[in-house]
Amino acid sequence: MTLRVATWNVNSVGARLPRLLGWLASAQPDVVCLQELKCAQDGFPAEELRQAGYEAATHCNGRWNGVALLSRIGLSDVECGLPGEPGYPEDVIEARAVGATCGPLRLWSVYVPNGREVGHPHYSYKLRWLEALRQAAVKDAAGGTPYAVLGDFNVAPTDEDVWDRAVFEGATHVTPAEREALAGLRAAGLDDVVPRPLKYDRPYTYWDYRQLAFPKNNGMRIDLVYGNAPFRSAVRDAYVDREARKGKGASDHAPVVVDLDLDAVTPADAASADAATS
Repeated sequence: MTLRVATWNVNSVGARLPRLLGWLASAQPDVVCLQELKCAQDGFPAEELRQAGYEAATHCNGRWNGVALLSRIGLSDVECGLPGEPGYPEDVIEARAVGATCGPLRLWSVYVPNGREVGHPHYSYKLRWLEALRQAAVKDAAGGTPYAVLGDFNVAPTDEDVWDRAVFEGATHVTPAEREALAGLRAAGLDDVVPRPLKYDRPYTYWDYRQLAFPKNNGMRIDLVYGNAPFRSAVRDAYVDREARKGKGASDHAPVVVDLDLDAVTPADAASADAATS
């Protein structure tokens, strides 16, 4: 079985709906993880997506976050939010994670908090949120089911994942604490499935709208796909769809697309996932 999965921070599903529908028709993904929906639960365009062939699992509250999973291969066992997920403020749980079983895959769409600035309460919230994600991954990554966490992590894994490290000196997204939290996912049995190099140098996924960042390729790689051993072993190709970032009305993020061949997954891959989490 071959499948195509993707993740995309659409930066408002309402504003981006025509582009999203056009991209679904051209890219033909089987499952798409969306982030930053910026809509209420009853404002999500479920009917338009259903007509395009996709069921939707959504977790949104009309504020500046919101996540979804779109699937044309089935959708079950939906979970909204992470176990033990922190809030911001403490008593407000934001809509930042949704998980579901999509055919043979177990997937999560996540929108990690931005952090705002080092020392800000939102920065410590970000680190606590990533720890909650790690703890959830320890349990869910185990076993032979291909499992992955996809989304906007708001962390650049290495200095090569930002266009100029000096520009980010002292800022969020590149601090040792954030990168250490991301490394915690690897300790939980997950790893980045996007190969490097890709088909071009510096495969960024986000470019600010300001200062001609996209034409200058002044970007960051913060939209990631972290999978367990069975998921990783099935990966046959991966790319950042830069074309979707071009033109008027685009999101400031580009989709990340991963092609899978599940027939390539062996019992040894399942054993590797078990060993990583034992």
